[in-house]
Amino acid sequence: MNQDPLQNLRLSHPAHFLALGFGSGLSPVAPGTMGTLVTLPLVWLLAFSGQTGYLLVTLLACVAGVWICGRTARDMGVHDHGAIVWDEVAGMLLTMIAVPVNWLTLLVGFLLFRMLDIFKPWPISYLDKHVHGGAGIMADDILAGVVACGLLHLLIFIGWLPVPAL
Repeated sequence: MNQDPLQNLRLSHPAHFLALGFGSGLSPVAPGTMGTLVTLPLVWLLAFSGQTGYLLVTLLACVAGVWICGRTARDMGVHDHGAIVWDEVAGMLLTMIAVPVNWLTLLVGFLLFRMLDIFKPWPISYLDKHVHGGAGIMADDILAGVVACGLLHLLIFIGWLPVPAL
């Protein structure tokens, strides 16, 4: 009889709470997408903190995420269980670095990140398959976020994604 890995978790444990994306990873449908969605209000709020604050929170999310995801995966006894979505939180934060935040950039950033995270083109797929532990859980989403950020900036630069003048 196999035990449900979720039984080993407690939302009162800070690492578990964060790894599960504030509980969004417990969604029975598309937990990764739910983890990304729950990040959008955080992106919106951080946009008002200035670029330095945004970058510090994003760096903290990425660095601490290695421990948060690794600890939760060990407690679950499963590597990169679908309920662990902190990597999506960090990836979405990375996607929106230095992007003027409005509903359209959030939507396009969300779609770009989710497509890269789901389809995992090379080299994202390489990291997903060859890096293990907490770093492995985080690495592919970090790269997906960086690539999505680059694509988002490219769309803005070439004028395909209009942003209001500041």
